[in-house]
Amino acid sequence: MAKVFIGVDPHKLSATIEVVDDRERVLATGRFGTDKAGYAAMRRHVAGWRERVWAVEGSNGAGRPLAQRLLADGEDVVDVPAKLSARARLFDTGHNRKTDAHDAHAVSVVAVRTQGLRVLSYDEQLEALRMLADRREELTRQRVQTVNRLHRLLAELTPGKGKKDLTALQAKGILASARPRDLAGKTRRRLAVEQLAELVAVEKKIKALTKELKAMVIASGSGLMDLRGVGPVVAARVLADVGAVARFADRNRFASWTGTAPIEASSGEIVRHRLSRAGNRRMNHMIHIAATTQIRLDTPGRAYYRRKQTAGKTRAEAMRCLKRRISDALYRQLVADARAARTGPGGHCGATLTSSAADLPPHIDTSDQPLPGPVPTPLPATTADATPRPGSAPQTTRRRAGAVKVQRPTGRTTLTATSAGAHSKEPIPAS
Repeated sequence: MAKVFIGVDPHKLSATIEVVDDRERVLATGRFGTDKAGYAAMRRHVAGWRERVWAVEGSNGAGRPLAQRLLADGEDVVDVPAKLSARARLFDTGHNRKTDAHDAHAVSVVAVRTQGLRVLSYDEQLEALRMLADRREELTRQRVQTVNRLHRLLAELTPGKGKKDLTALQAKGILASARPRDLAGKTRRRLAVEQLAELVAVEKKIKALTKELKAMVIASGSGLMDLRGVGPVVAARVLADVGAVARFADRNRFASWTGTAPIEASSGEIVRHRLSRAGNRRMNHMIHIAATTQIRLDTPGRAYYRRKQTAGKTRAEAMRCLKRRISDALYRQLVADARAARTGPGGHCGATLTSSAADLPPHIDTSDQPLPGPVPTPLPATTADATPRPGSAPQTTRRRAGAVKVQRPTGRTTLTATSAGAHSKEPIPAS
């Protein structure tokens, strides 16, 4: 049976689908609820096509719950950005009205025409990591709101004694010294005590989530926290939002996704670049946190930042340069983590704890080949039975990769093993 594409226009309570073949001929349509019964009916509706690919619009937004359910049930799902479906709907013939059925048709058309759409995968650990990272972000915003309300109440209770950076301990000390006697002052102090209790509870939850995120990042085997300025919160957000780093062709694509690559705005002989406001703004914020941390501490990132300022760049321009360098370092570390996870514990591609000699040969690519040995140094021509004189230095000749023939002053010849494939691992710069 021919392969079909199922375009999905998801909503909170319903999902509209359209099934098309590789020639964009409509085979079936339907509208189903997102509850358990509606989801089961939708899958039965397309059960006749075994070779099917679900194309979900906005799988990181409104379409995430439905996409995750399909992935958990073993379905093939690709992500269709809303920008591409909007273009298809704009250039489509017809009334060009925005309806659910028309949106589902545009999504299915994009799935047929577009090569290289992001293929989604189901990873329970990354999904849990994403939910915890989102929850901590919500608690952080709640903490900021609570601190602002508490700061306002304390400024009214004790005029002229407010602090710019207010902590729970400082607020407790201020409240202990405040003894209002009027009704408004007593009410204000009671509300401030409630806000202080909320602040202590929120900070306790934030600390617990940070500890849990750190444990999950370490369990994932990622080395992101080895980079300067990258803590458990930044590392968890990077892992949760990036997913599979293989979907980025190179570091430039990754920088464009993070919003750290400038946009070229050249005209004629004038070559200039502008700040990019596109990309994942949440990832851009995480990179900004890492850059700020590197500038605050004594790191190579701060030295790079100051060199850019010395070269004539403003603080904002130097910060953008540093953020791009950090984006490249994150990409290299993610690629290294993916390669380490693919090679397995034995250090070779395909090696696992359950592999045996009866298994198929593991897949080997060019990155798993050993590095060539050192280039042999040409020696001066000597006679066939030349023997070194006493006191002379030993001479070495290249025999094969992994062995070196050493001639001792006593005339005895030994073979000493060398690590022809060994090489020093250069650390990934954080700036």
